[in-house]
Formats: sequence, structure tokens, C-alpha cells
Amino acid sequence: MISFAIIGWGHIARKHKEAIDVVEGARLVAVSDLNPERLKELAPFPEIKKFTDLNVMLAEAPEVDVVCICTPSGLHAAHAIAAIRAGKHVIIEKPVALSLHDAEAIREAASLYGAKVAVVHPNRFRPAIRKLKLALDQGLFGKLSHVNATVRWNRAQAYYDQASWRGTKEMDGGVLLNQAVHSLDLLEWLVGPVTGVKSMVDTRIRKMEAEDTALAVLRFDTGVLGVVEATTAIYDKNLEETISIFGEHGYAVIGGPTANWFKQLRSSYLSESECEAWIQEIESDPYGEPGHRSIIRDMVAAVCDNREPIVPLHEGIRAMKLALDISSNGTSPALIANGGDFYAVKDAATIRGV
Repeated sequence: MISFAIIGWGHIARKHKEAIDVVEGARLVAVSDLNPERLKELAPFPEIKKFTDLNVMLAEAPEVDVVCICTPSGLHAAHAIAAIRAGKHVIIEKPVALSLHDAEAIREAASLYGAKVAVVHPNRFRPAIRKLKLALDQGLFGKLSHVNATVRWNRAQAYYDQASWRGTKEMDGGVLLNQAVHSLDLLEWLVGPVTGVKSMVDTRIRKMEAEDTALAVLRFDTGVLGVVEATTAIYDKNLEETISIFGEHGYAVIGGPTANWFKQLRSSYLSESECEAWIQEIESDPYGEPGHRSIIRDMVAAVCDNREPIVPLHEGIRAMKLALDISSNGTSPALIANGGDFYAVKDAATIRGV
């Protein structure tokens, strides 16, 4: 039995608890939140220890094996490192952190203490995405020309006004780090690392510090080109999330309000009936197992089998880094400017101290 604790009791933490409750071999033994009023929600669960101080929890709940970090993004590094130093493995909600300096500090702590670190990118477990990954691994689209990720969502002003840290660069980030980072992770998981970026970002509609709209053109290390469009300023509800892949022998478009359905699928290696069968297979179960359950289940197995999690820390950092690269417009110290054209991206390990 692997014992879990959660730090930060809010909306996303409830998803972690639900997942821990149903995953075999997992149990929730402790929760920490600075606000004691929030912890009252857990009163019906006397078996869960409640704390208002993370360090006290780590000291007084030694049975904890894994800590789920569900606090605002700007606090991820401090909380993850405290848990790692206490001998715990950690699951970190996206994004890993809001700076490469903080991400590297987590990586160094994990390496020093031998901690397993998983990052919550649950979209990888969607049935349509996993089917697309299989098709790409089998080369069913041939040589790729370009790919596209679109996030056209709505986050009303009330969303950003609900807490003072929402939409800030120090604690939250904008559409790239907060929403589109999942699509950025998918692009790099499906196609490979990005080596070049050109972008324009702005805060067009919402009253917030970080960006609400971003456009970017990417070049992957394989030569594939990519386009990213991300916004939380769509009126007046989520419109679409789309992942598109185009190649010499076919194409796939996964879309809907969230990217859960094959909207288009063609391949010269598949008959029309085979393509339709794939589409219908996903239609019958577009959501599959909730992604947080897959993340928790995988961490239980990773600890028991002493292996790396399926969504490891370095891949979470990669997606976070791409979001920073796009949002910086080429001004980040993490980038090497190249005459205003495509710029190369340094490996994060070379830029400690940024």
C-alpha cells in the first residue's frame, strides 16, 4: 500500500483524492492547507490527518510515501523540494514551475535524494491521443510536414478575479503555462523536441498580468514545422481544443471542446473502413479512465517496481520550457537570439541561476 498526502486543498486536489480513493494500492493519509476552513471539508474522513503547515505534516506523518503538489504554480518548487528532502516522492500539478531556475532546483533535489517525480499531464492518457501516438509510432502518416495545436477556450474575468495570484507571472502564468501547456506537452510527446520558436503574445481581453492570447510557429528537431494558437479570451465558453498531424501518407485531427474525438483520420496504409473503425472505437469511449487516476496508478507502480513514472520530471520541464520560450518573444535569458529569426533553445542544465 502506497500512502499519499496532498498539499493545497482546492479544486484540483479533489481530483487527486478521487483518484487515490479508487486506485488499488493507494491510500490518502494526510492533507495540508494553510487555510483551516478548507480542511473542514475533510471532517467526514477522520482517517486523513489534517495540517496547516507542510513541514509539520512531513514530520508528523512519516508514513507518507508520495506527496501531491496542488498549490499555486509559483509555490510548486518550494513545496516539492521540501517533500523530496523529507524522503518523499512527488506528483506535481502542471506546470512543474514558473521558471527554469525553480525547475532545475527540483531536478537537482530529486537526483540528490533519489525521488521519483511525476508531472500531471493527464491528456496523454486520452484514448484518441494514445491511438494517435500508436499511429505515429507505426509510421502510418509517413514523413510529417507540419502539426498544429489550438486551444480556443474561455476563462471569464471572474476566473482571474477569484484570487489575487490568478493570472500573475509570479504565481500563476497565463494561457501558455496554465492551459496550453498540456497541448505543448502533447506536441513534443508525439513529434519530438522543439528546437526553434517564433512567437507573438499579448494580453488582449482579460485584466491580468500574464498573456491571454499567444501565437507561435515551431520547428521540431526532425524538421517538422508546427503552429500553436492559444487563448482564454474566447466568448463565452470553450470553443475547441485541437491537435492536428499532417504527413505525406495521411493526416489526423483530434478535436472537440477538449481534444477527445477524431474529427478526421486518413492514411494510405489504412482502408476507409479501418479508419472509420478507429473513429468509432474512440466515439464509444472518448474519455477513458480519468487522467488523474492514470497518473496515481502509474506512481503506485513506479514506486513498487522502482522505475521512472510515465510522465517524468524532465518531460514536464520540457513542456514548461516551451511555454516560457513562446511567452518570452525571444527575450528570455534561456534562449540564444538568432537575428530575430528562429532561435535555438539551450538545454536547461546550462542556464542555472536564470
